[in-house]
Amino acid sequence: MRTGFSPAAADALATWLDHLRALDGAAEHTLTAYRADVAEFLGFLSRHRGEGMGTARLAGIGQGDMRAFMAQEHGRGLGARSLARRLSAVKGFIRWLADREGFDATHVLAARAPKYPRSLPRPLTEDGARDVILRAETQTEEPWIAARDAAVLTLLYGCGLRISEALGLTGSDLPLGASLRITGKGGRERVVPVLPAAALAVAEYLRLCPYRMEPGQALFRGARGGPLNPRLIALAMQRARMSLGLPATATPHALRHSFATHLLAAGGDLRAIQDLLGHASLATTQIYTAVDSAHLMQVYEAAHPRK
Repeated sequence: MRTGFSPAAADALATWLDHLRALDGAAEHTLTAYRADVAEFLGFLSRHRGEGMGTARLAGIGQGDMRAFMAQEHGRGLGARSLARRLSAVKGFIRWLADREGFDATHVLAARAPKYPRSLPRPLTEDGARDVILRAETQTEEPWIAARDAAVLTLLYGCGLRISEALGLTGSDLPLGASLRITGKGGRERVVPVLPAAALAVAEYLRLCPYRMEPGQALFRGARGGPLNPRLIALAMQRARMSLGLPATATPHALRHSFATHLLAAGGDLRAIQDLLGHASLATTQIYTAVDSAHLMQVYEAAHPRK
């Protein structure tokens, strides 16, 4: 397949991705998306300029090139959020290349991404989160599977874990103590406290589980003993929310949102919540202040006497 850019540019792209993988711990699906985004940009430049794009020519990218690229992507129907992500990948690659090759990347880095409204997380109420976990304990005839589903959901809500982090626990993490050391996105490690309710839920699952827990093997198992598929937890959550009449936004990840929102509402420090969630940037955590404010306004509008 013709790409329109030189082998040197392709090698630079591969080296940048290796750098992100090794030093930043970027996930493979993220690297795949970055590779496609930057390759699309390099291919566009070749067509736009009518010449192959080597690393030397990348130093000469101007504002007109960036405007033309963004206009093309917009014309192809790429949404503002997707275009912003693509531009972020391009900037990351060019910034890295400029540092390595010693050229000025101002024109690329100054390109402004389109603005788009950020969707707010949709947390459950405290009662809703509790009801979902209780319902998960009763919606399967196999006691150990019911206990397993409840234990996973309790970890999501009680510890603020991502589903991948909960299912990434192994027998080496047992017995659960007062805290868990979690490796999250980007290879960032954090320590999260384990509430007694979460420890009890996991202990009940272990008591009923028919499979031996060996160090290095998955803590949460599927029916045949292999690692638990996250889709099964999503289905358990779906059944629970439908029986409780909760909205479609009540997903496993919503339990993590609920953890953060309820902590903030109870007076939790934003920096501490950032550490507990494993966010690289405080700006990511600050979205929960908007959630809390939105909830406050809903309460205010419902309770305020209208004249």
